Amino acid sequence: MMRIEGITAFVAVVESGSISEAARRLRLSKSVVSERLAELEKTLGGTLLRRTTRKLTLTEDGIAFLDRARRIVQEINDAAADMAERRGTLAGPVRIAGPVTFGRMHLGPALYPFLAQNPGIELTLDIDDRRVDLSSGGYDAIIRHGPIVDSRLVAWKLAPSRRLLTASPDYFARYGKPATLDELSDHRGIFYTNRGVADWRFQTREGAITVRAKLALGMNNGDMMRDAAIAGLGIALLPAFIAGPAIKNSSLVEIDIGDKPEPEFIYMAHPEGRNPSKKLRAIAEHLKKAFGDPPYWDS
Repeated sequence: MMRIEGITAFVAVVESGSISEAARRLRLSKSVVSERLAELEKTLGGTLLRRTTRKLTLTEDGIAFLDRARRIVQEINDAAADMAERRGTLAGPVRIAGPVTFGRMHLGPALYPFLAQNPGIELTLDIDDRRVDLSSGGYDAIIRHGPIVDSRLVAWKLAPSRRLLTASPDYFARYGKPATLDELSDHRGIFYTNRGVADWRFQTREGAITVRAKLALGMNNGDMMRDAAIAGLGIALLPAFIAGPAIKNSSLVEIDIGDKPEPEFIYMAHPEGRNPSKKLRAIAEHLKKAFGDPPYWDS
């Protein structure tokens, strides 16, 4: 007889990329995950994964079985959540990916009271700035800052996000302070590399305009971008939720060039075609209220 534990182990191994990571996610030992996987393969009469010292790869049987296995696991999780919701409680697993800096500064503090009020929810929050694949990563939703570029996602806006051009007084002393869009291109920029290109987009009377400054430093973390700007290495276009405290204590200064950066949002997105659970909707609604509109970090 095929056991759901084996199917769950198989899906977790594929989505995490290793037995070790799957064991961590399932809160089991590596040996237990391996045993469940071996038992599933024995029941099915075929090999699902090829194991080497470096990686795991799906066999043809594994590829054919994966989609159905994912649906089985999702259906069971949804059924358990539905039963809990019928009893008037929010319960069951939820897996969400979120960005590092926003997660530390704002997402975590907003979530903790909600989780305390709903102890039946088993939340796994993966904090990572990389762009994750919702489907292959096994996430129920992602929380991100910026533009929404994946048309396969259904996005809920949690809060507007105002961005600010900033630099340190030391930078202005050495390189001057730009006053127009044209002057920006001659300055040194600190860029967020997960955006792919070293450019800034602004709203003008003529429409959206892209400005490319000289690359002084590229990195994939907002905290470090702020710190590099404070150190005088260049101009950084930062969201207010990161730059706000540094502007208040004058270690960074906002640059006014007359035109504003294109607006962005903090949003939660889930896969298109998947009916989001009541608990996921409840998390989104709680975060919207916690952040406010305008968000509290803009005050």
